[in-house]
Amino acid sequence: MTRLRTLFSGAVFLASFLLFLVEPIAAKQQLPVFGGSAAVWITCLVFFQTALLVGYLYAHWLVRRSNWILHFALLSLATASAIGWSARSVDMSRASQHPVSSIFAALGISIGLPFLMLGATSPLLQVWLARIETRGIPYRLFALSNLASLLALALYPTLIEPYLTLRLQRLVWCCGFAAFAFVSAILTWRTRSATATPVQGTVENESTITPAPMSHKLLWVMLPMGAAMQLSAVTSYLTQNIAAIPLLWILPLAVYLITLILAFQFPNLLPRGIIVRFLVVMLAGLGYMLSQIDVSVPLRIGLSFFLAEVFFACLFCHTEAYALRPERASESTLFYLMFAAGGALGSFLIGIASPLIFSFNYDLALTFFITALLGLAVTWSSGWAQRFLWGTASALMLALVVMLHVAYQRDTPFAVRNFYASLRVRQSLSAYPGSTMRTLTNGTIQHGTQIFSTELRKTPTTYYAEDSGVGLALRFCCHGGARNIGVVGLGVGTIAAYGRPGDKIRFYEINPAVYPIAQHLFTYMRDSAAQVDSVEGDARTTLAAEPPMGFDVLAIDAFSGDAIPLHLLTTQAVELYKRHLAPGGILAFHISNSHVDLEPEITLLAKASGMDVRRVSSFENHDRGEFTATWMLLTDNSSFFTQPEVAGRVRNPVEDPKVRLWTDNYSSLLPLLRW
Repeated sequence: MTRLRTLFSGAVFLASFLLFLVEPIAAKQQLPVFGGSAAVWITCLVFFQTALLVGYLYAHWLVRRSNWILHFALLSLATASAIGWSARSVDMSRASQHPVSSIFAALGISIGLPFLMLGATSPLLQVWLARIETRGIPYRLFALSNLASLLALALYPTLIEPYLTLRLQRLVWCCGFAAFAFVSAILTWRTRSATATPVQGTVENESTITPAPMSHKLLWVMLPMGAAMQLSAVTSYLTQNIAAIPLLWILPLAVYLITLILAFQFPNLLPRGIIVRFLVVMLAGLGYMLSQIDVSVPLRIGLSFFLAEVFFACLFCHTEAYALRPERASESTLFYLMFAAGGALGSFLIGIASPLIFSFNYDLALTFFITALLGLAVTWSSGWAQRFLWGTASALMLALVVMLHVAYQRDTPFAVRNFYASLRVRQSLSAYPGSTMRTLTNGTIQHGTQIFSTELRKTPTTYYAEDSGVGLALRFCCHGGARNIGVVGLGVGTIAAYGRPGDKIRFYEINPAVYPIAQHLFTYMRDSAAQVDSVEGDARTTLAAEPPMGFDVLAIDAFSGDAIPLHLLTTQAVELYKRHLAPGGILAFHISNSHVDLEPEITLLAKASGMDVRRVSSFENHDRGEFTATWMLLTDNSSFFTQPEVAGRVRNPVEDPKVRLWTDNYSSLLPLLRW
């Protein structure tokens, strides 16, 4: 019996490890089509939560039907599906117009069935083991499954992604799934006679146990929903407002998994009173922080406080849900089913519903409000002190939502939110006397600024000043002749300020909400003397479908945000860019980023493509709205860098022997992160 229990534990561990290992692999495959947006991960998270719900639903159905032949068949089909996915990924080249449905379709076709079988394993094997041992459900196996998930999450960015190509990652995962299917088939065969046996040995044993009341079943959904909302909302807020750091989503997810492990393995480690006190303090403190609109906090402080808040909030929700678990073992799969339903609902509300409903990002404030309401519901029977505490907290969190709405409306001519971003145009007085300034932002990331004065209205600002890398490239590329300019990333259209009569400037922008903002709320494009147009869609996909454009300068400006679009920085991408350059044309990569040093990688890409490369740094001029900026210029025209006006401004790039050349099949940001 001990050996069989070990086999059950091993199957649960392997299933959960593979479950969380396939998530970043599958999500990474979606990034090239959707511009590397952080919303890709949030949408994938919604799919994973939904697929997990379907897996739990299947487990709940199977323990009542005991159709082990069907289980064998689904394991076989899932293995075939995994093999097909490892051999060839789904073509998503034309899917960027409908990102959410396209991501769901691609993930469902490629890993849907294997993910379902992996997700069903933990609740299903817990019931089967309980039937064999004729005792209660081993809920600790759920903690074991989350420990395996946490291990997979830690290993992927540190050991798997840096050393294995994406194709090899899929192949290794497929081999692991085949091993899981084999072990699962053995357990199904060995327990087939027990699968028809009611849990707890006999129905009479359960007849003496009170079934879970409806209020408990409702909280089985609402508490995990609150935890999933915390995970999604905090992840989104951290990447948009605290620090635009790639891979930052790993930290909240790791905290979320740790709380699941603690709740199901060590439910009494922290008394409820301690958890409640810390949670109230965190909600109050971070609620005050949220009320300070457009005020940034130091990275370490903001990150530490938000991770602590998500820890106590998720631990509270998960511990309370575990405390309400059913006493009847026959209700265990229903418990897991409703638990998964809450997780799927919470991630759906933040990841999909909220961007459709609200123009501004209220996700975190609304999540705090829901958390306070759940605290009120769970502690209602604990007396008037707890009712007053959580009732007051709920009222204050609701007031925070209202206050944020009023504050966001102030000095905001326009705001819009969609899959790609939460865009806001802010208007304020400029440092230049007698003028106003408009800035396009997505969280703390500024995508362009224009100063509305007679002298500076047509002057390029932010990262595009005349002494910046792109400024040098545009001013000295063509010796006064008409120029053909391509720009990946529209922003507010600042580069159009360089347009002269006879020039052509073509912008490539994946977010459909950006062009109307640049055209109607900023005037760079309208005032430009050049012929300016904009193309919607992922730049690489669009360029691949176009004939050679003959650009004198092609500026790639998409790397200042939280999710670096790695598909724009591979050897295949650079070869595509070269196809669109005129003889002697210049590639200009904007690499200003506080947390990622792309210089060594672009240096490797330049060498691999046979181009000369130099770095250009420019400095801040607050009065003119100019930011510190770093650009990398690549060209096969060696004489460009010898021009007197250029030679004094460029520097040889820094190389790093630890950095590997990126391809469509391999890329890793970990070696490039600034710690």
